[in-house]
Amino acid sequence: MSNRPRIPAPDRRSVLRGSLVASAAFAVPSAVTAAPAFALSGRPSAAWGVQVGDVTASSALVWVRSDRPARMLVETSATESFRRARRWHGPLIGARTDFTGTTPLYGLAAGEQVHYRVTLSDPHDPRRTGRPVYGTFRTAPAGRRDGVRFLWSGDIAGQGWGINPDIGGYLVYEEMRRLDPDFFLCSGDNIYADGVLEPSVTLPDGRIWRNITTPEKSKVAETLDEYRGNFRYNLLDDNLRAFNAQVPSVIQWDDHEVRNNWYPGQILDDARYTEKNVDLLAARSMRAFREYFPVSSHGSSPHSSSLHRSSPEGRMHRVVRHGPLLDVFVLDMRSFRNANSPGRQPDDATGILGAEQLTWLKRELSQSRAVWKVIAADMPLGLVVPDGATDFEAIAQGDPGAPLGRELQIAELLRFVKHRRITGTVWLTADVHYTSAQHYSPERAAFKDFAPFWEFVSGPLAAGGFPANALDGTFGPERVFVQAPDRANVSPMESPQFFGEVDIDGGSGELTVRLRAQGGTVLFSKVLQPGRTGQ
Repeated sequence: MSNRPRIPAPDRRSVLRGSLVASAAFAVPSAVTAAPAFALSGRPSAAWGVQVGDVTASSALVWVRSDRPARMLVETSATESFRRARRWHGPLIGARTDFTGTTPLYGLAAGEQVHYRVTLSDPHDPRRTGRPVYGTFRTAPAGRRDGVRFLWSGDIAGQGWGINPDIGGYLVYEEMRRLDPDFFLCSGDNIYADGVLEPSVTLPDGRIWRNITTPEKSKVAETLDEYRGNFRYNLLDDNLRAFNAQVPSVIQWDDHEVRNNWYPGQILDDARYTEKNVDLLAARSMRAFREYFPVSSHGSSPHSSSLHRSSPEGRMHRVVRHGPLLDVFVLDMRSFRNANSPGRQPDDATGILGAEQLTWLKRELSQSRAVWKVIAADMPLGLVVPDGATDFEAIAQGDPGAPLGRELQIAELLRFVKHRRITGTVWLTADVHYTSAQHYSPERAAFKDFAPFWEFVSGPLAAGGFPANALDGTFGPERVFVQAPDRANVSPMESPQFFGEVDIDGGSGELTVRLRAQGGTVLFSKVLQPGRTGQ
């Protein structure tokens, strides 16, 4: 474990005395309303809880959603008593952002526990305030001896498996909350906008899976309001709201935020959709995404009407710096990719990242002074992910020979890392709905001009489990560990959900990866040494 002295996690009641006070508002899942007293008095309510995102050593983003127009006020303090609290005046929240708002915090002390509360007030009468909503988070450390520990996973409410009240909802989030990580990296598929939820599903053994349902989850998402409803759905879960109140997030997206296996320029041949233009669907989803998650301000505005792929203002990819030990490089392997294809082309300048994002990633990796450089990829490198009978969705296409198609871009990146002697790169991903560890080595590869590295896969958090994908030998992956179901779309009642843990020790600089299963089991552990170009 890291040498960083762990600040004891506040107990659940303390953290959530404001964030879950309106739990009764969720008694009727298809129609969330404010608590009756506030509804009658006209005071704003924040029943959806709070979130904090992209925390650094000195800054953070605080998110809330109101039930009506409101002014957002954030107060921060080093203590739960909120003595000597600082005040941060946030935006006027209204219908244009679906009553969501984010307030940036700057000038925070490094390596400190921050307690915060969000108060919503009537825009016309600041004395009329709703009940405060409370949360807490830790800023990134200033010194390397403090250590860093975070969790990652992805894939939430997929394949027909939503919030099941019979099993307590998303219990895996409560398990992760109790581990009290510094932050949580969600590797994509935060929602399944194309995943309809039925009220009940009969499992192979005869048991009944029951879903909380909402109007927006009764069809595929096409309109902006339907995408908003999909992002809102997961916040119906008590465990997730409690997790958000204690654990900051680093969020990226993948395909199911829009629809399965989408790519720019795609025109749908799917009878479920009246809107066939995927670019328009993606723009609506991105707007809803940025309304419902606290992500760095260099991303696109929630008022944007397009993806702005060529503009820095519209990018999802970014670096989140977490002290001297860790930089997290959040990739967008969706918005800039070329069309899914058999992937055998000998030239491919676009690839899965796009030329501009590849240039950005090279520059940021070469300039990083962090001991560890986690590359947060929303898709795996050497796992073969098909899209239909002939096309491929990820990078690998099953040909173990020299790089072709999207593999060419990854080969260029891996060559760059080796020749620039960039140390400490580790790849983390989700997407395939099982957990595994792959070691990549030129000794086993068709392409040999790179240094060895590790890729770790985890997930899902609340979705169907699937069998392990085949490996592509181009970059020499060896599957050192895997745990996966033996059939497709195994429900969370039949198979545990998976998440990963990364612990960077402040003294030695060692990075330990643990692949975990819901229920507290550590399935696999690997210790990596700092300062090496490959291991």
